[in-house]
Amino acid sequence: MEMDANQIHDRILAEIDKTKKRIAEYKEMTQPVVPENAIGRISRMDAINNKSVMEAGQRQAEDKLQKLQYVLSQIGKPEFGICKGCGSKIPIEKNTSKATKFILCSMRKIALTTS
Repeated sequence: MEMDANQIHDRILAEIDKTKKRIAEYKEMTQPVVPENAIGRISRMDAINNKSVMEAGQRQAEDKLQKLQYVLSQIGKPEFGICKGCGSKIPIEKNTSKATKFILCSMRKIALTTS
């Protein structure tokens, strides 16, 4: 069943809200380890490693948020949901995050530029 523009809009807004909450959680988890906390060297190294992992997750979530906001801005435009590679309609399930091309169309372009 095809989704209408309002349903797409609501779905993307819900995903934006979830992503913003996830970013806030990552920011909380990436706070510096306070030196006054008495932890051993191994525990401190583990905390530093965990902080790096959380920062990577935060960057990915921020990237996703930016893409979702872009998709939200494209709703209602004639080219919304159309593959820039082949002109076929992109299913909305793929269009809620970043899809502007099918994977095969993107791969064809990469293959042509590396040949």
